[in-house]
Amino acid sequence: MNNLSDTQPRATVIGTGLIGGSIGLALQKAGWYVSGTDVNLDRLAQAQEIGAINSTGIDKSSNITFVATAVSQIHEAVAEALSATSGWVTDVGSVKAPLLQDIGDARFVGGHPMAGSEQEGISGASADMFAGAIWVLTPTTATSDDAYMFVRSAVASMGAEVITLPPERHDELVALISHVPHLTAATLMLLADEQAEQRQQLQRLAAGGFRDMTRIAAGHPGIWPDICIENSDAICEGLDSLIEALGEVRNAVAHGNREHLMDHLSQARSARLNLPGTVGAADRLVELRVVIADRPGEIARLTTIASEMQVNIRDLEIAHSPEGERGVLVMLVDSDEATKLMEQLEDAGDRCAIRPVE
Repeated sequence: MNNLSDTQPRATVIGTGLIGGSIGLALQKAGWYVSGTDVNLDRLAQAQEIGAINSTGIDKSSNITFVATAVSQIHEAVAEALSATSGWVTDVGSVKAPLLQDIGDARFVGGHPMAGSEQEGISGASADMFAGAIWVLTPTTATSDDAYMFVRSAVASMGAEVITLPPERHDELVALISHVPHLTAATLMLLADEQAEQRQQLQRLAAGGFRDMTRIAAGHPGIWPDICIENSDAICEGLDSLIEALGEVRNAVAHGNREHLMDHLSQARSARLNLPGTVGAADRLVELRVVIADRPGEIARLTTIASEMQVNIRDLEIAHSPEGERGVLVMLVDSDEATKLMEQLEDAGDRCAIRPVE
């Protein structure tokens, strides 16, 4: 029932806005039958009109349900999906720890696609929204390994690259690379806008760097209060670090500290140039095979280690043992990353082997 078969896989999307609509389009492109529901009936009708969903309502036969509501509504929608269906359930919210602390159901896998658009609502949905994008999964020790494997497969079918992180670690990192930058861009935009008497001149000068830096401030503001409340600790920590760092830059500027400024700007430039681009296909792949015990959380543990080491898992499967007490997790990884991951896992007590792809 929870495994893909020869019949068409089925999914439900709860919340048919930009992300939910894109999930529907991407799944259908990958061969799924998609149902959808939304509290906004006009938006739901539009989702069906543009082909983001095949039918309306929660499909009780869904293999998987994606909850794509506002952050404040995710908990209730996840509970509804778990009750209404017997399939796996995941969400797309950008704050994970509070949700996972409340929902410990083995069929639920927390998720967060790192993708979006400046366009708003279902009209901005795209079947290619997640192609090449990072999609974070945040399983816990309560998560069923089968649930994790199925959700990972469904996400990968939309073209996303999956990484696994603990919920708390996810929230810390996303605060730094998404939440704090958005608040910073919005604040900088407001500072410029407050110069009312110079607005026309500012608008004419605000090209290039300023537009690039404040682009994300054009995002829909409605989602951000909930995000800031749910992830307040990590966001405040990030803002405190930013304020402290800006204070150091201010002092360097005020005192004409050329050496400090040069070091600061050079280090920032080097870090920016070294940001990874979209990961392309590997020239050589190998199978890293790891013996795993038949207990909850083993796959989450191993894939989390790989993510923390920045090892990209191209594919993943379980080879079950006839005895039923253990199995083998087969991870398809780049050959030049396999050895370092194997060494790390062996240090943790795991039994591993590397095999060429046949």
